[in-house]
Amino acid sequence: MLKITLPQADGTLAPYTLRGPGAFRPAAAGTAFNRIAYSAAHVVADARAPVDPWLGCAIDWDATIAYRQRLWRLGLGVAEAMDTAQRGMGLDWPTSLQLITRSIEAASDVPGARLASGCGTDHLAPDDAKSIDDVIRAYEEQMAAIEKLGGRLIVMASRALARIATGPADYERVYDRVLGQAREPVILHWLGDMFDPALAGYWGNRDTAAAMNTALGVIHAHAAKVDGIKISLLDKDAELTMRRRLPAGVRMYTGDDFNYAELIAGDGVLHSDALLGIFDAIAPAASAALAALAAGDTMRFHAILAPTVPLSRHIFQAPTRFYKTGVVFMAWLNGHQDHFVMVGGQQGTRSLPHLVKLFTLADAAGLIEDAERAAARMKTLLALYGIDA
Repeated sequence: MLKITLPQADGTLAPYTLRGPGAFRPAAAGTAFNRIAYSAAHVVADARAPVDPWLGCAIDWDATIAYRQRLWRLGLGVAEAMDTAQRGMGLDWPTSLQLITRSIEAASDVPGARLASGCGTDHLAPDDAKSIDDVIRAYEEQMAAIEKLGGRLIVMASRALARIATGPADYERVYDRVLGQAREPVILHWLGDMFDPALAGYWGNRDTAAAMNTALGVIHAHAAKVDGIKISLLDKDAELTMRRRLPAGVRMYTGDDFNYAELIAGDGVLHSDALLGIFDAIAPAASAALAALAAGDTMRFHAILAPTVPLSRHIFQAPTRFYKTGVVFMAWLNGHQDHFVMVGGQQGTRSLPHLVKLFTLADAAGLIEDAERAAARMKTLLALYGIDA
C-alpha cells in the first residue's frame, strides 16, 4: 500500500496509507438517469499567462473544455459560467461569454449533452446601478448574448439588484421582465449569502420564509417560463418546504452541498434534481450513484454517496465562498489539470491543514483516481510549505 507523510492538526507528522479508487464504476455511456443532474464546472486557469492574477483573467481553454467533456461522458450536465467557475470572483463577463461560446460549440459534438449557462448582471458594478431599469438592462444584455448562441439560461442572482432593491416589489418587477422575455424556460438561481455575502436579503427580505414567498410568487406567475429553481441555502428544510410549494412541472434543483444525497433520492413522492458544485469534485461517484438510483437500487445510491458527504461538507465549510479552492485542488490531484493555480489567485484561500484533510477525505470516499499521482502532487504541495514528506 502507498504511504505518504502528512502533517497533523497539532503540527506533528504521521504516515498515511492511501486506499485508492473506490469500488464503484461511473455510468456507462448512454445510461439514462431518472434525475436531471448538472455539475457546476470550474475553469482551469492559464498558469503561464503574463497577467496579474488579482486583476487579469487568463483561461486554459483546452483543459477547461476537456473537463466539461469528461463530465458529459459521465452522464452529467454542465452548468456553465456559474459561481463554481469563479463567476464574479475572478471570471468577468467578457471571459464568461467566451466560456459559454466554447462550451456550446463543444456540446454540439456530444450527443445528448446537457448544457445551461449563467446569465447575470456582473458586468454592471453594483455601485454603478442607479435604478431598477439599470439592472433589467444588464440582465437583458446577457440574455440576448447567450440566446443568440442558442444557449439555455440559468438566471443568476444579481448583486446590483440586491444592493439597489428597496423591497420585494423591485424583485418582482425585474423577474417579471426577465422571464417575460425568455425564449424558453429558464432555471432560476437563489444563491445564499454564505456563498456570496453581497446577496444578503435577496428577494427583498432577510427572513427565508418571507423571501421564499416572493420567489414562489414570481414562479407561479411565470410557471411556463421556469424549468426549475436551484436554491443554494445549505438548508434542507427550506428546500423541502419550497419543493412542496412549486407549481406542477417546475423542478427543484438542489444546490445543497451538505444534504444532496437524501434530497435527490426524495421521499417517495417528491425529489430534487441537481445542480451542484460538489458534482465537479465527485463526478465519478455522482455518475455511479445516479446510475444505481435509475436502476432502482437506492441502497447502492446511498452507499456510494454517503462517503462523499463529509468531503463535501469540508470543501463547503465556512467561509463557504472559498469552496472553489477545494474543487480545483481535487481536479489537480486527479490529473485533470497540471497545476494548482486559480483565477484571481484563489488557491491561497484555504490553509494547508484544510487541504490535507480534504486529501484524506477524498481518499476515504474513493475519489483518488491514481494514488501514486495524487501522492506525488501532495508531496509537491507539502514541499512548498517546507515539509519534506
